Amino acid sequence: MAESVIRLHRPGSVSLAALPPLSLYVHLPWCLKKCPYCDFNSHQATLSAAGKSELPEAAYLDAVIADLEQSLPLVWGRRVHSIFIGGGTPSLFSPAAIDRLLGDIRARLPLEPGCEITLEANPGTFERDRFRAFHAAGVTRLSIGVQSFDDEALKAIGRVHDGAQARAAVEEAREVFDTFNIDLMYALPGQTLTALQADLDAALAYQPPHLSIYHLTLEPNTFFATHPPPLPDDDLASDMLDLIVERTAATGLQRYEVSAFARGDHRCWHNLNYWQFGDYLGIGAGAHGKLSFPHRILRQVKWREPAAYMAKAMGGQAVSNEHDVARDQLPFEFMLNALRLKEGFTLQQFSDRTGLPASAIAGPLQQAQARGLVTADAARVQPTARGFDFLSDLQALFLP
Repeated sequence: MAESVIRLHRPGSVSLAALPPLSLYVHLPWCLKKCPYCDFNSHQATLSAAGKSELPEAAYLDAVIADLEQSLPLVWGRRVHSIFIGGGTPSLFSPAAIDRLLGDIRARLPLEPGCEITLEANPGTFERDRFRAFHAAGVTRLSIGVQSFDDEALKAIGRVHDGAQARAAVEEAREVFDTFNIDLMYALPGQTLTALQADLDAALAYQPPHLSIYHLTLEPNTFFATHPPPLPDDDLASDMLDLIVERTAATGLQRYEVSAFARGDHRCWHNLNYWQFGDYLGIGAGAHGKLSFPHRILRQVKWREPAAYMAKAMGGQAVSNEHDVARDQLPFEFMLNALRLKEGFTLQQFSDRTGLPASAIAGPLQQAQARGLVTADAARVQPTARGFDFLSDLQALFLP
């Protein structure tokens, strides 16, 4: 490790005047059941005779902390602004396990005052007072994977909970957390505009501080990719997005990112750091990380399969692969994130985060302006409404 850390501080292809904010991502990879649309690194948990999940909590957390300790030399002296515990279904882990995890992290990393700590939770793992115990363990923000409040829609996308469980979970989160997020999906199999309206009405009735809404897409290497369900066509999906934007705005939720809506100061700081090309250390099975050094930007991936990850991490080899981001790839990597934000980015931010001059993106930026995909002045670049609608086309202009 010592030689590899020394290498990271040698002269390289970029020059950063300062390092960006640092976040921590922790991956807990087990679910009650793999959803047919999911391409995340999630694995079905073993169930007991009583139907309860049986997770190797202690052994897995031992491996995660071993992983963190191996990573510490990469982030010495840096404070953590946010922690995101994702999965999988992290709420399958007991509150005692989450308490231990956060205690072990605090013992090894300095956290900024008011550090945002998010835990993903699914209604299918909901038990009354469980959310309260997560809050007591130090979680400050809960993200609830509702996806829909409609029983038939939930069956169609293979979720393990029903609408009543979704409502109970949101009600409990609302009582316990000042900040919580509801995840919804749209363009579901057979979904109509009226059905989406009902889902939106159900979610907005809780006055959530934050709402994330995602278009169901058929990702490679998923069950739905090989067994595609009947989905709304592009025109209907576009009408659905228009409805979402209209209804959220009418209830005081501001769209600050392509799929994210928030009230006041309830934006997700952790995700904002991703979108602003900040740094994040990823620990846990299959976790990805991006870390900046004065002369390079490093990407890491940890071993994906949980048993292999635990063995490798305990043996001091949690990283499965890593590479420096090539200089000519940096504009696209930056734009892949920053152009998702409604407020866009400043040219100074681009230079600060990539170590490249603004002239490195002058050509594609002119193309984007000519096509009406962005507005730009001497300081800031922002995607237009058309840029949001054709985001992939806009981002692709910055490919090397």
